[in-house]
Amino acid sequence: MLVISIQSQVVHGHVGNSAAVHAMQAEGVNVAAVPTTLLSNHPRYPTLRGRVLDAELVADLLRGVEERDLVDEAAVLVTGYLGSPDNAVVIADFVERALSRNARLRYLCDPVIGDDGRVYVAEGILDVVRRRLLPAAHLITPNQFELELLAGVKITDTEGLRAAAAALAGKHRIDVVATGCTLVDTPSGQVETILCADGRLSRFATPRLPIRPYGTGDLLTGLIAAHLAKGTAIETAVRLAVETVFAVLVRTQAAGSAEMCLVPLPASGTQGPD
Repeated sequence: MLVISIQSQVVHGHVGNSAAVHAMQAEGVNVAAVPTTLLSNHPRYPTLRGRVLDAELVADLLRGVEERDLVDEAAVLVTGYLGSPDNAVVIADFVERALSRNARLRYLCDPVIGDDGRVYVAEGILDVVRRRLLPAAHLITPNQFELELLAGVKITDTEGLRAAAAALAGKHRIDVVATGCTLVDTPSGQVETILCADGRLSRFATPRLPIRPYGTGDLLTGLIAAHLAKGTAIETAVRLAVETVFAVLVRTQAAGSAEMCLVPLPASGTQGPD
C-alpha cells in the first residue's frame, strides 16, 4: 500500500506532508512524500524561513518517483499546497501522466486555496486547480470557502452543497468531502465534515473546540487517503478520519499547544529518558 503525497513541508509544526505523512504511516501505509515547499513553520507565524521550491526541482523529484516505478505501485495520489503557479503546472503534468500510466490510481485533490473568506495562494494557482487538477480528480477535500469559490455557489444548506458538488463534477463524477461546514441545520456548537458521493450526503458532526491549530485539513486528507489505500469504502474512510482528527484536537486542547499534538501524550507520571 503506497500513497504519493505532493504538498508542503515544514520544520516546526504539522501542516502539509508534515501533518499527513506520520498519520498515514501510523495507519500502516507507505508514503512517497514530495515537497513543494521547505519552510521553517507555517506562514502565519511572525517570521518565516525557507522558501517555495523551484518548479525545476519539484519536476525532477517527480521524475524520480516515476523512475522508481512508484506510480505503478501507488493506490492513491494526493496533492495539497502547490506553492507557486509553475509548481502547479508541473504537478498537473505529473498527475495526468500518473493517471494515464496507472488506471487503478485514485487521485485525491486537496485544493488548498484559502479560508475564512480569504485567498492566500499565489495568483495563477487557482486557475490551474480549476482547469487541470479538478477535472482529473476522483475525490476533493475543500473547506467550505474553497468549495464555494471553486463552484461559484453559495452554500448555506444541503441543497447548496449538492449544487456545488454537481457544478464541480461536470460530466464526470467527483466525490466531495467538504470540511469545516456550518449549514443552517448544523447543530449549535458543532462543525461538520460532509461527504457528497454521487449526490448522496453523509454528515459527520463534532463539537467545535475553542482552538484552531494549523494543518487539520491536511491531516484529514492524509487519513482519508490512507484508509482508501487500504481498500476502505469512502464513507467509512471519512468517518474514521474525522474521528481521528477530533481525537487529535482534544489532545491538543488538553496540552494547551498551538500546534497539533499528533503523538499521544505520555501517561501521567511517566518520565522521559534522562
